[in-house]
Amino acid sequence: MSGVQPIEFAGLVVGGGAPLLLIAGPCVIESERHAIDIALAIKAIAARAGVQYVFKASYDKANRTSGASFRGPGVTEGLRVLERVREAAGVPLLTDVHEISQVDPAAAVVDVLQIPAFLSRQTDLIEAAARTGRVVNVKKGQFLAPSDMRHAIAKVTATGNSRVIVTERGFSFGYNNLVVDMRAFPILRSLGYPVVYDVTHSLQLPGGGDGVTAGQAEFIEPMASAGVAAGIDGVFMEVHEEPSRAKSDAQNALRLDRLEALLGKLVRIHDVARGAGV
Repeated sequence: MSGVQPIEFAGLVVGGGAPLLLIAGPCVIESERHAIDIALAIKAIAARAGVQYVFKASYDKANRTSGASFRGPGVTEGLRVLERVREAAGVPLLTDVHEISQVDPAAAVVDVLQIPAFLSRQTDLIEAAARTGRVVNVKKGQFLAPSDMRHAIAKVTATGNSRVIVTERGFSFGYNNLVVDMRAFPILRSLGYPVVYDVTHSLQLPGGGDGVTAGQAEFIEPMASAGVAAGIDGVFMEVHEEPSRAKSDAQNALRLDRLEALLGKLVRIHDVARGAGV
């Protein structure tokens, strides 16, 4: 794993043979109490498993299938909740930004600014996020080949910010379906920056429900295991105590009570992969 440039933030080290990173939380902020409770629960599970942890949640899901779907509390209230999560749980934070006007307010609160997959070619947004000096996690668009991400990385590093993470989340495969090509992971890692696998979003069936995105959560464990075996530096998962009640991505979130066993398995695979020099 020596070909990947490790990055450091909030006391964590990602890439370069560091312990596995977990980015996890609910898809969208549902309430302050819910966000804090799930952050505390995942933090404890991650600590027992020996993985590094970053809490994620969105303040606005701007790309919902239906305009009638719940989007979240909005920028101002959502960032206030994320600040409360940091105070209560003491964890690093990640959230996504959709417009340039959101970048600076979000950067004042979170450690990692995420560029959504649908916006992974939006130069001005990527550059604005990079100029904050925060870690920038760019999700690979469902329409991009792995090697295309070198251009997104270059947009970040051209600002002088070398703290980049690249996240794979699947490629469009016909209508209402995604597929993950395991070759993508070594290709992405050859670009020299840490690679994360967004397991739960890769199991979406985009627009496959009645005005909502369907999903196949039953495949989270095998797909996460395969990605870690392929040498990724971290996993991204949406986690909810009762996915059927989740206000976004209910059909592809992992149940909280299944997280600990899965992380134990992933850590064992990660240790073997690191030993093999993957």
